[in-house]
Amino acid sequence: MTKTVNHWIGGRTAEGASGTYGPVTNPATGEVTTKVAFASVEEVDAAVAAAKEAYLSWGRSSLATRTSILFRFRALLDAHRDEIAELITAEHGKVHSDALGEVARGLEIVDLACGIPVQLKGELSTQVASRVDVSSLRQPLGVVAGITPFNFPAMVPMWMFPLAIACGNTFVLKPSEKDPSASIRLAELLSEAGLPDGVFNVVHGDKVAVDRLLAHPDVKAVSFVGSTPIARYIHTTASANGKRVQALGGAKNHMLVLPDADLDAAADAAVSAAYGSAGERCMAISAVVAVGAIGDTLVEKIRERAEKIRIGPGDDPASEMGPLITKAHRDKVASYVAGAADEGAEVVLDGTGYTVDGHENGHWIGISLLDKVPTTAKAYQDEIFGPVLCVLRTDTYEEALDIVNASPFGNGTAIFTRDGGAARRFQLEVEAGMVGVNVPIPVPVGYHSFGGWKDSLFGDHHIYGNDGTHFYTRGKVVTTRWPDPADAPTGVDLGFPRNH
Repeated sequence: MTKTVNHWIGGRTAEGASGTYGPVTNPATGEVTTKVAFASVEEVDAAVAAAKEAYLSWGRSSLATRTSILFRFRALLDAHRDEIAELITAEHGKVHSDALGEVARGLEIVDLACGIPVQLKGELSTQVASRVDVSSLRQPLGVVAGITPFNFPAMVPMWMFPLAIACGNTFVLKPSEKDPSASIRLAELLSEAGLPDGVFNVVHGDKVAVDRLLAHPDVKAVSFVGSTPIARYIHTTASANGKRVQALGGAKNHMLVLPDADLDAAADAAVSAAYGSAGERCMAISAVVAVGAIGDTLVEKIRERAEKIRIGPGDDPASEMGPLITKAHRDKVASYVAGAADEGAEVVLDGTGYTVDGHENGHWIGISLLDKVPTTAKAYQDEIFGPVLCVLRTDTYEEALDIVNASPFGNGTAIFTRDGGAARRFQLEVEAGMVGVNVPIPVPVGYHSFGGWKDSLFGDHHIYGNDGTHFYTRGKVVTTRWPDPADAPTGVDLGFPRNH
């Protein structure tokens, strides 16, 4: 029997009233298992109204109150991590261990939010003038919204809402309609932890719901993670409506391999970073740039490892890689491989014909490896978001760096080398927001911020870490003079205040 995923508004389930629903499939079977309610404008308004009402008290609540609830939420999240991972696997398709890793990375940001009193400490300067003190403090914005992608249905929302509510804001989440169940389970756990009704709300839907959040006058800030075209739209539209925006876009992450690198370690890293989570992550390595004469050896080592990856249903413990999220996405990924040879690439591995016995209707695709890919090829230029790795060849470090810096994306990048000087030079010269040195996926830990450059980020703030705290608060400076009881009235003085 098909289940229904409804909204979460004002601390309880809110059945969809629009009459519009979207299908949610099990990617391993292709079977529609769930229908998700799509919110109307009125339902989005109801969620924002609940958040606005809750902000009246939550925005004035003590730090001790907020953090005690977050500590209880963290304990519940830890206790239910397997259950949440199972929801992710059932709707996204990623293997259980990968889904567990997603929950663990989300927990990092909950940990950070539990320590929010340290992040929200103000500053004080005394005696800046005679008996004048100046203090600065940070206060919440009000109602804030998050719009999140399908590839990390638990982790990316947890990049946003723990910090937002810890700072005193209330939150409306619009998760991906492709895998919505994890967000509702998180809402239930927050409620169980004691979060007041209306502080956290979830509305499902499509462009109708998104556009209403971008236009709603009571939404003060919008966080987004997704593709570059949508990130640009979110940033432009929300900014035009006077909102603060952080919109993280797409990526084409490069990994440079210098001639002195440990090629076995580099090959291990390339395979893990390119094909983990079926390549459906914005920090996947999708382009390896082999420098010098190592190209043939490196490609062979990558091929040997890639061919051994076990592909199957995410709930099978033997599986190392699952299916793609939808059939349409699977077909789009396959099209890049099918057209690669005509654009000058050498197809080393072609995974487009892969199927799994007993699950023939699943959204399957195997491992693809393309070598000697020209920079003019679509497989290189576009964000594929699937298990396709391009290898480019250059003669020098300088040529390799030019390739990376010419890309319109600047999310993450990596270099593999034993040369400290080369690594130091690369981290200073490369135009990307996150850099790994012998680390293929340089996702920062929770107390450092995540975000790219160029077309990978729209807005001034990266996500989580110190940038996250600053995004979800605004500064205020207070200048104070208290008269000394011994002072006599001095009368009106229209001159500049005396500072000495």
